[in-house]
Amino acid sequence: MPDEQLNVFGEPIKVCSLNPMTGFFRTGCCETGPEDVGVHTMCVEVTAEFLAFSKARGNDLSTARPEFGFPGLHPGDRWCLCAARWREALEAGAAPRVVLAATHEATLEIVCLADLKRHALDLA
Repeated sequence: MPDEQLNVFGEPIKVCSLNPMTGFFRTGCCETGPEDVGVHTMCVEVTAEFLAFSKARGNDLSTARPEFGFPGLHPGDRWCLCAARWREALEAGAAPRVVLAATHEATLEIVCLADLKRHALDLA
């Protein structure tokens, strides 16, 4: 993992969530590195609609998995999501809102900034 990871604006990445603890490296940030093949770089605020969408696609994020230290997500929780899953949800009309300051710049290789901005929680 590089020393300084940047968000989609080229600034130091902000914390996405400490409760629940998120991130591929479980640092609370959507940092990435070579071992993160799923590109868990998008900080999103999950909705019931998105959780149902993800479960229907085979990734149940709402059920707790204590054996993996995963509490299960609830609407309103923030989570570092795979960029490709978000793009898939976008195409299906189920994309959750995004926290751009906490979304890693690597996301831009998969999702365009214009789509991110249309779903941003942190733009005035």
